[in-house]
Amino acid sequence: MTVFILLELGFYFRGGSKLDELVENIFLNIIFIEVPLYCCIKNRMLMKMIQRRIHLSENENYKRHLAGITVFSAVYWTAAATVIIFCWGNMEYPVNFLIGAAIIFQAMIWVYDLVFRKSAVYKNIVINKRRIALITAAAVTFSGYLALRRDTWYTQRYINSVPVVKHSQNDIDYDEETGIYTITSLKEDFKILHLTDIHIGGSLYSYRKDLKALKACYAEIEHTKPDLVVVTGDLCFPIGIMSMSLNNLAPVHQFAAFMRNMGIPWAFTYGNHDTESLAAFSGQELNEVYKSLSYNTSGTLLYPYVQPDITGRNNQLIEVRNKDGSMNTALFLIDSNSYTGEGINVYDYIHDDQVDWYAAQVERLNAEEGRTVPSMAFFHIPLQQYRTAYELYEKGSEEVTYFFGENNERMIDKICCSDYPSKLFDRMCELGSTEAVFCGHDHYNNMSLEYKGIRLTYGMSIDYLAMPGIEDDTEQRGAELVTLHEDGTWELEQIPLDSIMDVYEQAEIWALKSF
Repeated sequence: MTVFILLELGFYFRGGSKLDELVENIFLNIIFIEVPLYCCIKNRMLMKMIQRRIHLSENENYKRHLAGITVFSAVYWTAAATVIIFCWGNMEYPVNFLIGAAIIFQAMIWVYDLVFRKSAVYKNIVINKRRIALITAAAVTFSGYLALRRDTWYTQRYINSVPVVKHSQNDIDYDEETGIYTITSLKEDFKILHLTDIHIGGSLYSYRKDLKALKACYAEIEHTKPDLVVVTGDLCFPIGIMSMSLNNLAPVHQFAAFMRNMGIPWAFTYGNHDTESLAAFSGQELNEVYKSLSYNTSGTLLYPYVQPDITGRNNQLIEVRNKDGSMNTALFLIDSNSYTGEGINVYDYIHDDQVDWYAAQVERLNAEEGRTVPSMAFFHIPLQQYRTAYELYEKGSEEVTYFFGENNERMIDKICCSDYPSKLFDRMCELGSTEAVFCGHDHYNNMSLEYKGIRLTYGMSIDYLAMPGIEDDTEQRGAELVTLHEDGTWELEQIPLDSIMDVYEQAEIWALKSF
């Protein structure tokens, strides 16, 4: 209670708020006063009960104990509050200091209390070690679970300092009935930057790696200055002990703020980690969060408020048109889903109703344009045809054409696709619309092969967190730049982070100065 009041007064006297804001904030957070006040009253009543059981000869000793602990508490918390107030600007996360101070204080009180009780209150304390161990284990487990679920904002200071990236301003329209975004390019070329597997943990443990991931994204975006960024899944990594967080909400808010500050329109597909079973928020809850952060609010996130009634957490179509209104390319963002529930790492696939939706949209666009409309597809988990194409490539088959990259995945399988075949690739071949497919998921794979007339490309991952030792590996990290030309042709370029380290290092220096 004392710390809360001192912090509020300190913030007020340092010019952080007005008097009416100070009063309003105290009343809104009155629980910080009510709970300690209740504890004080309760403790006072307990102290009176204990005092009745103390022999008169020990009463003076007891009073000295109360006076000493009261003075110590007042001095300790006044000092803690003073440090926080005067060092606020130099602290990465001031609340951590307060939590640490509370833990140290509680530990000292417990030690002192046990010594005092044994010497002054009860002559023979019997310690039930089993009960203490069980209670401690339960308390640590429950506290740990709550701590892993809580929102944390360690990277927010960096995000707040990210500047706008200069880029072309295009017209963006949204159809409220179909949920389709239409981007009209006002120049000859339209650039799409493909990012994947960013893996923001959102915890104190992952803070350093989260910062690296965001700076890598910034370097790629600053270097390419795209018109649109597409993230193919695993933006979050709420995997408990691996990331020390189960929260998949704070990373979403942070990345959305990161993109909003740069001013770049972006869209995404879900990955298998974004809504893990133990994650704090379900797919439906995250869907509502994304809607609240979407285009009407942020002006950058192209997340549909209306989605097709098919399998998946988000399936959407984005139309890229030339400045004369003609269709350039249709971008299909399809949910490859996550797990089947049949075991660990048994991956799901793109279901039949999703394939039917894709086909219906292609046929509609073809009918409207009077020609076969070029399209591209983005999703997270690779199709089985990625494995087929790679096996043919290894055999030196002429059925595939190699463009760039390597497949060096070693965690589970070389190609971690679903065991269930999807009809999507065969339908793409039948319709003849989709010319390129992009996915992520396998962090060390970044090969681009053409198979049956369709370019199958793995995105270079951003991940610094999810796989052991990946923070120190560099060859796999980067992005892809797709350039759509006005005549419907396109180019694809791989942008390894190593090749633009000067941009990354400048961002690093600039970020340090901004702190």
